[in-house]
Amino acid sequence: MSEETISQTVPPVREWPAIDLPGSDFDPVLTELMREGPVTRISLPNGEGWAWLVTRHDDVRLVTNDPRFGREAVMDRQVTRLAPHFIPARGAVGFLDPPDHTRLRRSVAAAFTARGVERVRERSRGMLDELVDAMLRAGPPADLTEALLSPFPIAVICELMGVPATDRHAMHTWTQLILSSSHGAEVSERAKNEMNAYFSDLIGLRSDSTGEDVTSLLGAAVGRGEITLTEAVGLAVLLQIGGEAVTNNSGQMFHLLLSRPELAERLRSDPALRPRAIDELLRWIPHRNAVGLSRIALEDVEVKGARIRAGDAVYVSYLAANRDPEVFPDPDTIDFDRSPNPHVSFGFGPHYCPGGMLARLESELLVDAVLDRVPGLKLAVAPEDVPFKKGALIRGPEALPVTW
Repeated sequence: MSEETISQTVPPVREWPAIDLPGSDFDPVLTELMREGPVTRISLPNGEGWAWLVTRHDDVRLVTNDPRFGREAVMDRQVTRLAPHFIPARGAVGFLDPPDHTRLRRSVAAAFTARGVERVRERSRGMLDELVDAMLRAGPPADLTEALLSPFPIAVICELMGVPATDRHAMHTWTQLILSSSHGAEVSERAKNEMNAYFSDLIGLRSDSTGEDVTSLLGAAVGRGEITLTEAVGLAVLLQIGGEAVTNNSGQMFHLLLSRPELAERLRSDPALRPRAIDELLRWIPHRNAVGLSRIALEDVEVKGARIRAGDAVYVSYLAANRDPEVFPDPDTIDFDRSPNPHVSFGFGPHYCPGGMLARLESELLVDAVLDRVPGLKLAVAPEDVPFKKGALIRGPEALPVTW
């Protein structure tokens, strides 16, 4: 394709407003952008200018795994974005490129392997059983979010991180303030500073540790001089915050299963189907509003006929990639028999979510506990009356009123 042809095919810049969507509705703006072409241009409510948006499964995997697109360069830019404030810590793992990114991820890799995650399975199941016991004792109605879906992931990620149970509440409060856009930049910044200070103290005390939890692994890596304390703290904060994503994912999961009782019934009667069904729900659920973190093209790259120039900002949409009809036939249908299912709900490439295996474990434990121990569970309100979060970057129910 000639330079002239490429320049003629530059798509217009589309405004992508921040929309509070009901339930698990797929974003209509994203649907239009997917229809317009594999590579489009967008402008989000905050930041400056425009950015490329890549939506096809193969292109998303290309951009996220290609060293010609970097994260570090985002630090010095006000790239157009959804979040009203942009407060990345310099050296934070989300904004590093290899080899620094690889070095930092390696320090905690052991905690997130299959063996590392299995280490917390029985303790996690025990904590979940206690929460279900308490919910059943209190009797219906209940808020499933308050009773199980919020406290359980907090307990599990704190267990994996090595955060004492007495500090779980503080962790949850900080996380909510950091993730919400409705309190303003100052409140989010203060919460982030407080969480940073907490982890700085905790990791600093563990420089000689041989423990298998994340803060012990980080403390030991700092003690050996492999990573700095600042890097360790940035990674700990990211992992702690990410650990609460399960609350929103599982909230959407149970909202769907209880809104479509035939799906829940199928999983009750066929427990062996549950791991595959959870993967399909992870593919289908719209986990977030708009898009996450951008990348910067470090040299000119051509993607599907679009010339992305060095310095241009690029976003990928994992939600769109998960609905690519070339990869997922009949993508808008929830199909528990779908196989293979190469969804990218946990990302792809070097920045793939380290907690993917942990999130799957938690989802499986939650589905088992809720379906098996509360067989008559149903929504206490109409599906459309379940309140979903407003002004949040990550989507999920505010509350999930249930009875049995």
